[in-house]
Amino acid sequence: MYVLFDSAGKFLAGRILSETDASAQVELDSGKRVKVKLAHQLLHFDAPAGDALVTQATNEAAGIDPALAWEFAPAAEFGFQDLARDYFGGTPTAVQQAAALIALQAAPHYFRRAGSGRFRKAPADIVAQALAAIEKKKQIAAQVSAWAGELAAGQCPAPIREQLYKILFKPDKNAPEYKAVVEAARSTKSAPLALLTHAGAITSAYQFHWQRFLFENFPRGTGFPELHAPASTLALPEAPVQAFSIDDNETTEIDDALSVQGLGSGAVTVGIHIAAPGLAIQPGDALDQVCRERLSTVYMPGYKITMLPADVVDTYTLLAGRANPALSLYVTLDEATLEIKATETRLERVPVEANLRHEALDDDLSLTDPSVAPNGANRSGLPASLPTQLQFLYRLAEHLKAQREQVRGKPLTFTRPDYSFHLSGHAAGAEPTGEERVAIHTRARGAPLDLVVSELMILTNDTWGGWLKALGVPGIYRSQSSLAPGVKVRMGTKPAPHAGMGVAHYAWSTSPLRRYVDLVNQWQLIAAVQHDTTAALAAPFKPRDTELLAIVSAFDATYAAYARHQAGMERFWALRYLEQEGIRELPATLIKEQAAGIWLVRADNLPLVFPVMGAQSVARGMHVQIQLGGVDLIALDVHGTVTTVLQPESAEGAADNEGDADETESAGPVALALSVDEPDAGAEPATP
Repeated sequence: MYVLFDSAGKFLAGRILSETDASAQVELDSGKRVKVKLAHQLLHFDAPAGDALVTQATNEAAGIDPALAWEFAPAAEFGFQDLARDYFGGTPTAVQQAAALIALQAAPHYFRRAGSGRFRKAPADIVAQALAAIEKKKQIAAQVSAWAGELAAGQCPAPIREQLYKILFKPDKNAPEYKAVVEAARSTKSAPLALLTHAGAITSAYQFHWQRFLFENFPRGTGFPELHAPASTLALPEAPVQAFSIDDNETTEIDDALSVQGLGSGAVTVGIHIAAPGLAIQPGDALDQVCRERLSTVYMPGYKITMLPADVVDTYTLLAGRANPALSLYVTLDEATLEIKATETRLERVPVEANLRHEALDDDLSLTDPSVAPNGANRSGLPASLPTQLQFLYRLAEHLKAQREQVRGKPLTFTRPDYSFHLSGHAAGAEPTGEERVAIHTRARGAPLDLVVSELMILTNDTWGGWLKALGVPGIYRSQSSLAPGVKVRMGTKPAPHAGMGVAHYAWSTSPLRRYVDLVNQWQLIAAVQHDTTAALAAPFKPRDTELLAIVSAFDATYAAYARHQAGMERFWALRYLEQEGIRELPATLIKEQAAGIWLVRADNLPLVFPVMGAQSVARGMHVQIQLGGVDLIALDVHGTVTTVLQPESAEGAADNEGDADETESAGPVALALSVDEPDAGAEPATP
């Protein structure tokens, strides 16, 4: 005697060796013996033996039409033997009974299990829905196979092209488009990115990086809702100064301006004037919601996404020829010793005499060095008092820098240049296409006019940070507890020293048109000006305010994402420049060993860090000649091989540049190539 039984949803059959009222000892054809409970025993039979019955029944079940079986099945609960009698007629054989069982088990959309070997018909509407779902699944599977075939053949179906960035960076793994890419990648044994590139889904490397950034950070697009710039309702006094700003040609968000009074009198008052959108934009209003969502202006070569709409920026920017609302810090100094005697913060309207541009002034050294003869070509339209004022400010900036160096215990070095990218062939304000011709220019880091602006902004952020602390008004601070390698700058709501900057407290407050943190701190500072000792009660954000902590967290993550994109786009254009100019060799400096014989190098004349081979016996800081390999603009990748060891770089040049603030040197975007981060250890840049 044999028995067919259910073993965890699988049907097995074997010879009964012995049995009791509750169970049976069964021997399978393999020789294995198992104990089968009575409840799991479904069919007793004499022939065929064991596995032969299961094999024959499985073949027989394949011929049973589940729809026809559903028609034959009784309306009430039934057993598989009942269906076998109705379906096959007469007295069904053991094979036919087992076949009916297997067919019923395999058609859950027609029959629901009601117990061991017992079933119930599914309602007609449920059957219809199940059949429709099965048909749809078949159609989707066929579509996935068809799309996968097209991808493997080098063609990209339109639905996959439309879902490209979602598939690559935030996939729905149940979506047919994603499944088609996975199936094609497996069949062709290629990486999804390479597969899609070969299939023509990615037609522009620049658009790949740009659309990826938008997908991850601006999923609803970069446009602004219909917003208007409210005017300040405060009656502000007009400051008795003639201020000027110093920025590059592309700057439209002019956050800061400077003024000098009292030269020659022994006591000089320097004014640092910061645009005051915080007088009109209020926490929680429509403009604040836009700022809080974006958190910062996004910069990249040839383009930017502003934190505020252009017309709003125009309302609050420190534009020349008008008196602009501003939050001003006045610093009174001894003209001879440059000792700070007093500071005062005011809300006022500041007349701006000129918006000066680096491109027109950098070559005129007489603006910062009285021993150099003026360059008349650059003086057209400049205020007559400007050279004398800038000469004093440059002397002050060097003095402030020296003081910070004493606190740091080491000098602030500027050993590497800054690079600027200029794209030709696209309209101003338009998104680049990636096909423009790029020019890369160098500019000495720590140039005199840069030093003037950066040192006065550092002084302002330090002074205002200390003032908020003294009043008990919370703010958002940047701090660094040590100069030890690898220690990063932290952002938080508690004032603490910024060792890399050499200041006691550092609260970003000087770019409220471009950074949300600065706007938040400005609201707190406005409360301090208006309420003085009771400012802690009047300020929008109170001590231990959880909302302030949420802003810090969101800003940190978003600002880092924007910085990565900027670094990635600068790397794109640097690699594009290599292709454009046909550069196959370049000099570089070894900066970090990654593995035996594999080093990261920094190109001497381009903003480019990349890995090279062939440097097994070469030391860090050595100057080498590199033979370049192919450029991959999708992966933002280039490799090279050391061909010649040149003169060793000086110890100063080989050291990490300590004059950089929040610097990230990227060897490629996250998940595409390697990146190298250096600690924030120096002067805050005046402009991005």
